[in-house]
Amino acid sequence: MATAHRAGALDLERLFSRRALSIDASGIRRAFELGASIEDPINLSIGQPDFPVDDRVKKAAIRAIEGNRSGYSLTQGLPELRTSIWRALEADLGWRHGEGEDLIVTVGTTGALVLAVLALIEDGDEVILPDPYFVAYPQFVKMAGGRAVFCNTYPDFRMTADRIAALITPKTKMVMVNSPSNPCGAVLSARELADIVHLCDERGVLLVTDEIYDAFTFPDALEGGRCPSPARLSKSLLLVRGFGKSYGCTGWRLGYAAGPRALIQRMAILQQYLFVCAPTPLQAAASEFFHVDLAPIIARFVKRRDMVVEALDGLTTLVAPQGAFYAFIEVPKHLGLTGTQFAERVVAQKLIVVPGGVFSSRDTHFRISLAAPEEKLAAGLEVLRRVMSG
Repeated sequence: MATAHRAGALDLERLFSRRALSIDASGIRRAFELGASIEDPINLSIGQPDFPVDDRVKKAAIRAIEGNRSGYSLTQGLPELRTSIWRALEADLGWRHGEGEDLIVTVGTTGALVLAVLALIEDGDEVILPDPYFVAYPQFVKMAGGRAVFCNTYPDFRMTADRIAALITPKTKMVMVNSPSNPCGAVLSARELADIVHLCDERGVLLVTDEIYDAFTFPDALEGGRCPSPARLSKSLLLVRGFGKSYGCTGWRLGYAAGPRALIQRMAILQQYLFVCAPTPLQAAASEFFHVDLAPIIARFVKRRDMVVEALDGLTTLVAPQGAFYAFIEVPKHLGLTGTQFAERVVAQKLIVVPGGVFSSRDTHFRISLAAPEEKLAAGLEVLRRVMSG
């Protein structure tokens, strides 16, 4: 007679894939969990917008839910949302539907990037990433079996063509640019982006431009009233944009990618099996985002940026952010601390920041988020001033 299998006897460690074991938990999420364990923390760790979704967009989502628009959409997205995106791309970039390009609505910009990497990268392929980088970039590459090659952008955080060119090899398939950037808030100029476009075209490498923060560019970095984009200079690239960060709806998981039709179609095939489609009722509301005026919100974040620059003046090296929600701040050398050690020191005063090593091959900085109420930001800056002053 067979005996019952003993509960808990399964050796999961033996069964886990090398892929799963090679991926570490996000350092940002660890900071988030730490914040949940501290009573009344000054949490400057998470890039979670602290402003609500615009009422007209909320009402559109409610109408879609009440109208029972709860089934699958087409894999590439609802036709009305795709039409709205094409209109926005034509107005901003001069891209037109039917001219050899295509687009797909994705499960956040993360979904778009994952689909692109899986469509293009396999064992041994190389992807050039900025350093510092958004934490997920090297993990995406690793999941596909590729190798992340880091482009050192210190001390000014500018990913230039000259810095990229030295890293391109016969194995390079992709260069990823993030402007405005997380974690640095750097915005590349049109001239810098033109040089990168020319380099990638010349070397036969796909340029992927992650512009999740394009609508959240500060006025001092705008050119012609717009965020500089390589997609105004070339259509032989993959453009990735989304709604979550700029419009306060990160949990809605809505992004999109536009680029050469052959690439978008490959991404669509993958999406059929990985995600099926982005959330339908939220897609139905998303066209309203293009009518939201972000100027008052951005003005508030510019004031927060200025608070940081003024508070830390003379205490450390800081490249003033030009967009997104972040400041990437150097730990003063006289303290003799790594970014991780500095983060551990300030947490004793209930301030939570993210060590620079989470975003970089070096641990000399830390990131703070500007997406916090002014009183919390001011309190955090006071802690930083005390600690940096020794």
